[in-house]
Amino acid sequence: MPKLRGEAFWRETLRSAHYVVAPMVDQSELAWRLLSRRHGAQLCYTPMLHAQVFLRDANYRRENLYGEACPEDRPLIVQFCANDPEVFVQAALLAQDYCDAIDLNLGCPQMIAKRGHYGAFLQEEWDLLQRMILLANEKLSVPITCKIRVFPDIDKTVKYAQMLEKAGCQLLTVHGRTKEQKGPLAGVASWEHIQAVRKAVNIPVFANGNIQCLSDVEECIRKTGVHGVMSAEGNLHNPALFEGRNPLVWEMAEEYLEIVRKYPCPLSYVRAHLFKLWHHTLQVYQQLREELAKVKTLEGIVDVNRELKLRCQEEIANQKEGEKPKEGLPFFHWICQPYIRPGPKERCRENGDCGTEKGVRGKRALEEEEDGNSELLSKNKQKKKLRNPNKSFDPSLKPKYAKCDQCGNPKGNKCVFNMCRGCCKKRAFKETADCPGHGLLFKTKYEKSLSWQHSQRGIQAPEISQRGDAEVRETPVLKEAGDT
Repeated sequence: MPKLRGEAFWRETLRSAHYVVAPMVDQSELAWRLLSRRHGAQLCYTPMLHAQVFLRDANYRRENLYGEACPEDRPLIVQFCANDPEVFVQAALLAQDYCDAIDLNLGCPQMIAKRGHYGAFLQEEWDLLQRMILLANEKLSVPITCKIRVFPDIDKTVKYAQMLEKAGCQLLTVHGRTKEQKGPLAGVASWEHIQAVRKAVNIPVFANGNIQCLSDVEECIRKTGVHGVMSAEGNLHNPALFEGRNPLVWEMAEEYLEIVRKYPCPLSYVRAHLFKLWHHTLQVYQQLREELAKVKTLEGIVDVNRELKLRCQEEIANQKEGEKPKEGLPFFHWICQPYIRPGPKERCRENGDCGTEKGVRGKRALEEEEDGNSELLSKNKQKKKLRNPNKSFDPSLKPKYAKCDQCGNPKGNKCVFNMCRGCCKKRAFKETADCPGHGLLFKTKYEKSLSWQHSQRGIQAPEISQRGDAEVRETPVLKEAGDT
């Protein structure tokens, strides 16, 4: 039976899914997908999987896909990050029997994606992407889909989407932000870009960005005309988002923990989900936040969740009539609700750093860190301070390293070639030279090897002399020939 394409694929295989849970690293595991499906999600993606690791590591395949077979978890799309057509397709071939489509991640904007050369950092390499999708479309028995970020220019974004469609992409998810829009600089996603793409292609389009509640979903579909809407952060803070409900946090947390008992996952995933669900409450009960961060077992997490529930129920019992939510929240902190990331200006005001030259410097102001107030440092930096009280986190005080003459990386301070270790090793090997600064002794080892060979010949000489004077006289001639 030929595989379905475009609209037919969306209608029949994906069951006309409108409500979609995004692929989230370490967060869209089976237990969370099942919870989301129980509360309105119609389609889920796996977390982003690394194609090369998936291809070579049987344990990675088992932990992330093979060991999670569950009839309830369909339709399901497996997402891969990759930058090599053959590797991508070979990994997809190993996954295609466990899902309904394979998605190529072209939207990850994180530094790890830049270092690994995948995600949104491939969006300028159209020839490579065409080859990857063409090959996947040809070899796979399931459709190939793509998740992208937009370019600042709408016309370029449209051409990008059309190129992917022409190569064989059967469904496109458009995150309406550029790869530079992330963290505190995320800003508002551009539905205008998404709408332009939807009008320009003939394949189904999902929208991603600005989705915090069901009314956002409905408005996005109305304004952009997309087939479905994908949620990430909104879903993590309220897994009942697609039901249009704002349930009590402990209801969702307890239900999730029960699913985890049946379908176990790493404890770090569970802890991260509870940090999201209880986000607003943990701002009130800081001690329980610390306990949740330190707990080492699932039962320990269950206990912290139970204590949070009791604290909230006690607060509800003591609540005065007409009392309103604090901190400008739409609901009381024990109710599932969106978390709006503060933008640069808000972070600036929080850090008290508006008077500095650059306005904002990361999570906290530089001068606050320089004052040595450990309460304003991250936990990791506080630990470093304990080990070394004189340590400073001011980047301007860090030593400036001289660059390698070959590649621009920091060079070794004692390198005889003024290079980094990698470049030095190549040159020292090529020239049979030594670099004591990097501990590379190619010349010394070669000379020792020659010396050892000569000593071996010297040991053999007495044995040869016993054969007769004629042979002894010939031996020096042979040795001289060998030396030349």
